[in-house]
Amino acid sequence: MINKLVISNLAHRPLRTVLSVLAIAVEVTMILTLVGVSYGTLDESARRARGIGADIMIRPPGSSILSISTAPMSDKLIDFLATQPHVSVVNGTVVAPLTGFDSITGVDVEQFTRMSGGFHFLSGGTFQSSQDVLLDEYYAREKKLRVGDHIALLSRDWRVAGIFESGKLARICVQLPVLQELMANPHHLSLIYVKVDAPEHVKEVIANLHGRMPGYPIYSMEEYTSLLTINNVGMLRNFINVVIGVAVIVGFIVVFLAMYTAVLERTREIGILKAVGASQTFILNLLLRETLLLSILGCCCGILLTYGTQWIMKHAVPSSLTQETVYLWWPIAGVIAIVGSLLGVVVPAIRAIRADAIEALSYE
Repeated sequence: MINKLVISNLAHRPLRTVLSVLAIAVEVTMILTLVGVSYGTLDESARRARGIGADIMIRPPGSSILSISTAPMSDKLIDFLATQPHVSVVNGTVVAPLTGFDSITGVDVEQFTRMSGGFHFLSGGTFQSSQDVLLDEYYAREKKLRVGDHIALLSRDWRVAGIFESGKLARICVQLPVLQELMANPHHLSLIYVKVDAPEHVKEVIANLHGRMPGYPIYSMEEYTSLLTINNVGMLRNFINVVIGVAVIVGFIVVFLAMYTAVLERTREIGILKAVGASQTFILNLLLRETLLLSILGCCCGILLTYGTQWIMKHAVPSSLTQETVYLWWPIAGVIAIVGSLLGVVVPAIRAIRADAIEALSYE
C-alpha cells in the first residue's frame, strides 16, 4: 500500500517530480562526465605515448609527468644517449603549449620513423618545407582542415602537408628545428625517447642512465603509462573531489527544496494520515521512499545523459577532450546522489512527523 501511495503522490505533481529527477540527473551527469573526461584524457595520452614505439622516456629535471616543459634539455644528450649500451634509437621532441588543451610538437621525422615506423597518413604526406604542419585526423576534422589548407599557429601561417591516423606522438607536428627556432631555444629539447635493442635490457639501460644523468626523471614507457591515472595526478584528483562536492551540495539543495515544498503542500494530507492512526515511522517511511525513488530515477537519467555529453565532445571537440564511459563510477555516483538526496529530506521529514494532527487538518 505504501508503495502505491508513494507513486500516486509523485504522479499527482508531475512537474515537481520531473524537475527533481532532472536535478539529480544533472548531479550524476556532472560527476560521470568529469570522471569520464579525466580518464579519457589520460588514457589518450598513454595511447599516444605507446604509439611512439619507445621503451624509455627522459624528462627535464624538476618536471612532472603531465607538465609541458618548453625546451630545457640540450640536444647534445641525443649523441650521448646514442653511445650507451643497448640503445638503438634516440629521438628528441619539443613541445609548445597552444590555447586550451592543445600543444604543438616539433619532431625529427627520420628518427621518429626509425623508432615507431612513422606516421600512417590518411591524406597528404610528410614535410615538404619549413612552413608545413602535420595534423592528426581528429584535430583536422574539428578544425575542418584538409591537405593544402592553411592554419595560424604560434603567430605563423602553416600549410597542412598531411593528415595522419591518431594515436602517435601528438595531434599537431612541425619540423623540430623550425619549432626550436620559433621558441628561441635552438638545440634544446622538451622530451627524449629511447628505444633499446631488446625488451629485457630496458631496466639495465634505465639503471645506467640514472647513474649518468642524476636529477633527470627517467621512466620506462610501461611505468610512465601506468602513472597516468587519476590517483597519481593530484591536480585532477583534487578537481574531481571539488566538483563532486559542488554536485552533492546542488543535489542536496534541490531535493531539500522539493521535499520541503512537498511537505508544506501535503500538510492537510499528513494531518489526515495522523488522524486515522498513521505513526511517525509510517510518515517518515513514506517521505524516504519518495526521495529514494526520485534518486533512482535521477541516477538512471543521469547515466543516460552522459552518453549525450560523450557524443557532444566526440563531435564538437574531438581533438581536445576525450570522454570515456567509466562503469566503475556508475554505482559511486549513484550512491553519492542517493545519500545527498536522503540528507536533503531530513529537515522536511522532521517537520512532517512533528506536525500536530489538529493544526495540520486546519492548514489552508
